[in-house]
Amino acid sequence: MTGFEVPEDLLRNLAPQVLGAVVRRFGHFDLAEDAVQEALLAAATSWPADGLPDNPRSWLVAVAGRKLTDLLRSEQARRAREERYALLTAGTNTQSGGPEEDDTLVLLFLCCHPSLTPASQIALTLRAVGGLTTAEIARAFMVPEATMTRRITRAKQTVATSGQPFALPSPADRDQRLAAVLHTLYLVFTEGYATTAGQALTRVELTTEAIRLTRMLHRLLPDEPEVAGLLALMVLTDARRAARTSSDGTLVPMAEQDRGRWDRDLIAEGVALITETLPRGPVGPYQLQAAIAALHDEAATAAETDWPQILALYEVLLRLGGNPVVALNHAVAAAMVHGPQTGLDLLEPLTAEDRLREDHRLYAVRAHLLEQAGQAEEARQAYRDAADRARNLQQQRYLNGRAARL
Repeated sequence: MTGFEVPEDLLRNLAPQVLGAVVRRFGHFDLAEDAVQEALLAAATSWPADGLPDNPRSWLVAVAGRKLTDLLRSEQARRAREERYALLTAGTNTQSGGPEEDDTLVLLFLCCHPSLTPASQIALTLRAVGGLTTAEIARAFMVPEATMTRRITRAKQTVATSGQPFALPSPADRDQRLAAVLHTLYLVFTEGYATTAGQALTRVELTTEAIRLTRMLHRLLPDEPEVAGLLALMVLTDARRAARTSSDGTLVPMAEQDRGRWDRDLIAEGVALITETLPRGPVGPYQLQAAIAALHDEAATAAETDWPQILALYEVLLRLGGNPVVALNHAVAAAMVHGPQTGLDLLEPLTAEDRLREDHRLYAVRAHLLEQAGQAEEARQAYRDAADRARNLQQQRYLNGRAARL
């Protein structure tokens, strides 16, 4: 089969698996990532002409291995590096190895190395495991791309010189890294479900990868309530994905979605997870967010949504140390229970938050509440302000459409 276009999602899904296999086999995390990128470029060039290999993953691992060997030779340190690798990984290659995705999970924990700052852990994981470009990660962190490039480069060098073997961490070390791992998976899912920039509203390959990795983590740590809570939150949210856009890709808000298109199997899975997990405690933010998502998903219509219970859960989230985004969602819930003016009053102090000042969501919520309060002109301007700050084309179209309608 020749003359075909290599699917972007195929290379994106294979990239973390290939990187994990190469690091397990050769070590040298920093150079391995460069070698895998070269192998992906080689695939994008040669596969359309030569045809898709019988085993694309093995092809990429082989090419990346050759690229890495060339990089090691160019530094005139192959023998020293091989000896160091043999010492670091003694005994690890005698294991059965498990399924291919196990390497991705090991890679995930490796990226959340305790020597890295939380921001660097997340950035490196989004790059190596989530497959996001440096530009996309920079947008998520709201920093220049050059700054993010330097941060990721330093993070790779730190991991490479840490002496950390390519294996799952010990239970004590694993617990230390778990919060960063969960936050990283949450960010990968969020970037896929509500893409920060571009023409498509969602990136299914990212939500799929985040759910896959979280399922693996849940199998590894079945008694960790926040792991179960995050998995429940993801599947309950992803259950609504098909109804979030119309046939032409336009955004459809939750209140207007065709709930018959929601995935009932995912909803049942998420509800079962959170129902089993909440009573065990301790209760954390992912469990609370999953409980909120379950209340939305179980409502037969938008009018039947249990907003008082959702408001109560957001108030618990705020007491746990909620961030400005939680406060924004709390304002929406308060408006649904007590009226739009209550929500507008709660929004007022959020305009001073640095993290929200240029976030289109703050202006979109304000516009919606102003519209509900009957302040059409103010609502129209707020929708325009939101559209000016949105970087996703579908979000811009939706917000400009709301403004035009008023």
